[in-house]
Amino acid sequence: MKVNTPFTITAADSEARTITGQIVSFDTAANASTGKVMFKSGSIDPTNVKLNLEHDSSRPIGKTLSMELSPDGKSINATFKISKTTAGTDALVEAMDGLRDGFSVEANAKDFAYNEDGTMVVNSADLVGVALTHNPAFDSARVSNVAATTAPENNSDSSTDEAEAQPLTEGEVVENTATEPTTAEAVEASAPVQAASIAKPVNFIAARNPIVSPETFLMHKVAAMRGDENSRAYVAAATATTDSPGLIPTRQLREVVNGLSDSVRASIDSISNQTLPSAGMVFQIPKVTALPTVDQIDELDPITPAGLETEFINVNVKSFKGSSVMSVELADRSDPLYFSELISAMSAQYARETNAYNSAAIITGSTKTATGIGSDITAAEFLTWVAGGAVSVYANTFKFADAIVVSPQMWGRIMGFNDAGRPIYNALNPMNAAGNAQPRSLRGSVNGIDLWVDTALSGLGSNSMYVINRDAYTWYESPRLELRTNFIEDGSIGILMYGYGATATKIAAGAYAFNAS
Repeated sequence: MKVNTPFTITAADSEARTITGQIVSFDTAANASTGKVMFKSGSIDPTNVKLNLEHDSSRPIGKTLSMELSPDGKSINATFKISKTTAGTDALVEAMDGLRDGFSVEANAKDFAYNEDGTMVVNSADLVGVALTHNPAFDSARVSNVAATTAPENNSDSSTDEAEAQPLTEGEVVENTATEPTTAEAVEASAPVQAASIAKPVNFIAARNPIVSPETFLMHKVAAMRGDENSRAYVAAATATTDSPGLIPTRQLREVVNGLSDSVRASIDSISNQTLPSAGMVFQIPKVTALPTVDQIDELDPITPAGLETEFINVNVKSFKGSSVMSVELADRSDPLYFSELISAMSAQYARETNAYNSAAIITGSTKTATGIGSDITAAEFLTWVAGGAVSVYANTFKFADAIVVSPQMWGRIMGFNDAGRPIYNALNPMNAAGNAQPRSLRGSVNGIDLWVDTALSGLGSNSMYVINRDAYTWYESPRLELRTNFIEDGSIGILMYGYGATATKIAAGAYAFNAS
């Protein structure tokens, strides 16, 4: 039986590209995919495994750098080396920002039993993997800050203040400690969303029903007949389910399906990125426009002096804003997961809009030379166009092309290029290694430069792709997003998210766009 159990991340290092934390705690009950589970001491041996995203083995992001028992033998701590991929980099950022900050161990239980309250007690198991998750069952299984120590254990008898809030235990009531407004006037509050300073939502999880099998149902049925009130409640809940009456209650998973948005910013990630200046809606960058001359001069011949000339590039700062409205009932009685998903969705929309703005700026400034190639571009024509784009970029910047950014439709066409039925750009045969473009990744390589798939581009015609040098354009962004809330007249709550960004076109011809002609 495979068991997935969440535990603690204690540190994330973006420079060393490592994530460290506790992956299993022995003799301690935890919430797993099978319900309550407890691994006995020594039931799992430290083993080198891969780290994946959200228990999807097809999405590995790293591998074990070190794994060992704690000095007291009560837990296993591990450090994972994160791969230099987009997914790996995103995982590091999400871990440090508190968005995906939980470890969940994956183990095949070989020897196990159930105790009276339905907890699975594992005596022996094989460690098969570890997942990085966004919503672990323990609130303490989160990053408290970068390179933080393990979160303190729960203590229901100790007091809690605002600065150091202890994580709630299962089934504990969450009280509203917010101060009510003293007047009926509109109330507005703002809070910066920053790496290592995001206010983490309380991860409240209702007590699980220990009835997870016919055996546990019968056990609690007998106990209920003998007067056990807890078992009577468990049986009543189990028999109220509509899928398998009396056996397994319907589960409501804590994952949310969202097929409408993502946080991919291909046009921004393919160029250089800098922090936006702290003030002003316009800033300037000096640019060299003329160089001193150096000529071969014979002895005693005159030298004509020429100075270094510069001018300033004006870069306009833009604001990007999004809002949402929620009822007070939803605010008062929703699961904290709602707030997590709301911020995630608004952040994804912010990412999409900033990426679209940056992509449009690149297309506007890029070189668009007529090539005679149409939207029905062939593999041979594509190769010719990429080569021409690389030459154009170098001729105008004296720097090499770093990336090719394409629309989803052009991405599909590239994947379809073939030689006698064999794919050209996702072939593994070294004799046919023109690049790598696969349907399971928005990243790849084409003719020696990085491939990015950008949803801001579309179609197969003009401006559906471009070749670019990453230093020719730079995206400047404010180091934080602002969240503001206020009451609306009808009692609902408005939520505003906004930030600032700017695209600096340093050398416009450093981008070469496709011109279907």
